[in-house]
Amino acid sequence: MTVSYFATTARGLEDIAAEELIRLGAIAVKPEFTGVYFEGDQTLLYKINLWARTIFRVLMPIETIRSQNPEQLYRNVRAMDWSEYLQPDQTIAVRCTGKNQQLNNSHVTAIQIKNAIVDQQQQQKGVRSDVDTVEPDIVINAHIHENNCILSLDSTGDSLHRRGYRPAMGLAPLKETLAAALLYITEWTPEQPLVDPLCGSGTILLEAALMGLNIAPGLYRNKFCFQNWPDYDAKLWGSLLKEAEMSQKEHLPIMIGTDADADVIRQAQSNAKACEIGDQVKFYQQHLADITAPAESGILICNPPYGKRISEVEALFPLYKLLGDVFKQRFKGWTAYILTGNKELSKKVGLRTSRRIPINNGGIPCTLLKYEMY
Repeated sequence: MTVSYFATTARGLEDIAAEELIRLGAIAVKPEFTGVYFEGDQTLLYKINLWARTIFRVLMPIETIRSQNPEQLYRNVRAMDWSEYLQPDQTIAVRCTGKNQQLNNSHVTAIQIKNAIVDQQQQQKGVRSDVDTVEPDIVINAHIHENNCILSLDSTGDSLHRRGYRPAMGLAPLKETLAAALLYITEWTPEQPLVDPLCGSGTILLEAALMGLNIAPGLYRNKFCFQNWPDYDAKLWGSLLKEAEMSQKEHLPIMIGTDADADVIRQAQSNAKACEIGDQVKFYQQHLADITAPAESGILICNPPYGKRISEVEALFPLYKLLGDVFKQRFKGWTAYILTGNKELSKKVGLRTSRRIPINNGGIPCTLLKYEMY
């Protein structure tokens, strides 16, 4: 049976997420602000949660109700038959986005919806679901838009960007979903060497390794919310897990991450070990000035610090100039990318860009700069 779904993603990554969903088998794909509508069956729902690299979660809309004010919202939520989706022995969490004139506090709106659901349970069965905001069995997503509320079941639970392999993080970690999107944008393929000379805790390289080895990121998670749904098909899910495990590859091209900070290199090595690819990706403590190309051609990508205050930005001028010098002198034949959130810093690279791609990194407007090193 074909069902309508909505995959949430970071602002600016909607088209990339849509392309990924199409590759996974989604139909009627339609990008929207911070998400993508699509259609598919139960197998596709499970498959996307298991394989998607650029989205946060998959929602299944169940009802759109009028919600001009708190009273109307409560009434209309309580009028729905929640026994189709939730049993009193299951824990619940309600998460709300959006607002209108009278429903302008998402936390209060979420409580109103929760109250309507558990009040119905109490009236019908004499018992009600407990609230669990950490590991709930069932997650209800509510989105207020004008005078309507779109209610959805969250099939995912904890955001997909939390792969589960990265307990160690640097000071400004890149989300795994954005790292994967950057790799799609650069059109890196598993046959190409990949270098990150400012690798931090290793996110870009680890995401590339998972792609290159065809490892489903969902394999690192213990559970998804759809496994608590009444129609959960354990046999189908088991077959998809087995298929994913059998499709993994064994070898990668040259993949190297370096950083001057010994502590973050240890973090990167720890993360690589956690996803059982420690022997495939090499992380070294090395200063940027000492880096050399490990092959005649490949992809170089890095996410250097941007600086917030003027004094911090000025202090980074030498780093960006050194990046340009290293690219020009040591990486002829390579394609290099820098993700930066500061135009003044990008000028210090001193090289002509072949492409400038707008990227949003955690609310910071950034640009992915592409350099062809002939």
